[in-house]
Amino acid sequence: MIHRSATIGALRETGYQPRSVKAELRANLIKALADRKPIFGGIAGYEQTVIPQVENALLSGQDVIFLGERGQAKTRMARQLTGLLDPAVPAIAGCEINDEPFNPICASCRYRVANDGDAVELVWITPDQRYSEKLATPDISIADLIGEVDPIKVAEGRYLSDELTIHYGLLPRTHRGIFALNELPDLAERVQVGLLNVMEERDVQIRGYKVRLALDLFVVASANPEDYTNRGRIITPLKDRFGSQIRTHYPREIATEVGIMEQERSHFVDEGRTTVVPGYMKEILAELSQLARKSPEISQRSGVSVRVTISNYENLLSSALKRSLAVGETTVVPRVSDLSAIVASTAGKIELETAGDLSEEKVIDRLVQRAVLNVFNRTFSLVEFESLLGAFAKGATMHVSSTLASQEYVKQALQIPGMKGAVAKVRAAGNPGAVAAAVEFVLEGLHLNRKLNKDRGQARATFHA
Repeated sequence: MIHRSATIGALRETGYQPRSVKAELRANLIKALADRKPIFGGIAGYEQTVIPQVENALLSGQDVIFLGERGQAKTRMARQLTGLLDPAVPAIAGCEINDEPFNPICASCRYRVANDGDAVELVWITPDQRYSEKLATPDISIADLIGEVDPIKVAEGRYLSDELTIHYGLLPRTHRGIFALNELPDLAERVQVGLLNVMEERDVQIRGYKVRLALDLFVVASANPEDYTNRGRIITPLKDRFGSQIRTHYPREIATEVGIMEQERSHFVDEGRTTVVPGYMKEILAELSQLARKSPEISQRSGVSVRVTISNYENLLSSALKRSLAVGETTVVPRVSDLSAIVASTAGKIELETAGDLSEEKVIDRLVQRAVLNVFNRTFSLVEFESLLGAFAKGATMHVSSTLASQEYVKQALQIPGMKGAVAKVRAAGNPGAVAAAVEFVLEGLHLNRKLNKDRGQARATFHA
C-alpha cells in the first residue's frame, strides 16, 4: 500500500513509478490469475468462452469491443474491469482530466508544475472515479466526447487560441481510466472519426486549432453484431483500432440460465411465508427462453434476453403469492397454471419476425406448451403412467385452477391410482403446495403428449380420458 502523499514532492520521495492504465490492468490481471482469483463475479456461462478472450486482450494491452445481442452482460463485464485497477492513484488536485503528477498533459497543470514544482497538491482517485460510460446515440457530438471551446472562459478575457479556453469532454475526463461506449455503431461517422484519432493518433481538433492530448485510456465498446457488420454503420478504420473483437452469447445450458435467473431476480422477505420453487418449474422458464432463441417466429436479430427469464420468474412467483394470500396458505409454490402470468413479462421483450396472424400471446402460449412438454419428457417416461392413465380411462377426472387451494389437489390426487408415485418422483410428497404443483405438471405433460384431454373453462380446466 503506497502512502498517499499530499504533494508531488512527497510522492517523489516514496519512489512512486507511474504506469499506463493498460500496464496497470495487465499487472493486476497477472496477479489475479496467479492467485486464481476470478475477475468477473456474478457472470455465469462465460468461463470457457468469453472470459479467456478478455484475459488475452488485457494481457496484450488491446482495446476491446464486445459483440452480442441485448442482455448478454456486455456492460456488466466492462464495469467489472475496474476491479483490476489499483485501489487509488495520485492525480494533480483540481485538474479536470486527472493529470498524472510527473507528466501532466493539460496546459493548466503544466503551468502549475512549472511554477510551483514539488509543492503542487495531489488527490488520490479511486477505480470508480476512473471509469466513464456513455450510451452512443446519433445526437452525440464531438464536443460531448472530446471537448469544445468554452465561451464563458473566452468572455473572461482568454484568447480563442489559448488551450485554457477548452471545456473537456468525456474522453479527456476519463484520462488514466477505462472508457466504455455502448452501441458503438449508433455514433455519427464524424464522431467516429474523432474517436479514431483519440484511440490511435492522439490528435484532437477543437474549433479549428490543434490540441495534442496524449490520453491514457483503455477503451471497451459494445455493439449488436448485425449493426457492427453492416457497412455504413461504422467506419472501417475504427474497427481496425480495436485489438480484440469478442463475441458474447446467451446461456447455452439450462442449468446456467436457471442459475442466472435465481441470482438476478428481485428478492423480498415475506414474513410468515415460505417460497418453494420446484426444479421443473425453473427448468420450464429456462427452456422457454432457449426455445424462443431458436424460434423462427421471433426476431433473432434483436435477441431474447436473459431478462425475459428473470422477469418471467418474478411474475411466476407473484402469481403464486397472490393465490397463497387468497386461499390462506403460508407456503408459496408456483404451478403450471401460474404460467399465464408470464405473458406480460415476455411480450414486451420479444419482437415477432413477421406481422402475420399470430399474436404475441399465441406465440408465447405455443412456446410455453413446448417448454412444459420438453421438461416433462426429460423428467418422466410415459410407461410410468400406465395405472394412472388406466384410472382416467375408467372415468376418473381432475379439476385444476390457479385459484384452487393445495389441499384440494391432495384430496383429488390420493383418489387416483398412480398419481402418488408420480408426485413422489419429483420429491413433492408431504408438502401440499408442492403436491399441487406436481399434479398440474403431470396432468399437463400427459395432455401435451396426447394421453389426456383438457377442457378449458373460464375459471378452471378439467382433465379426462
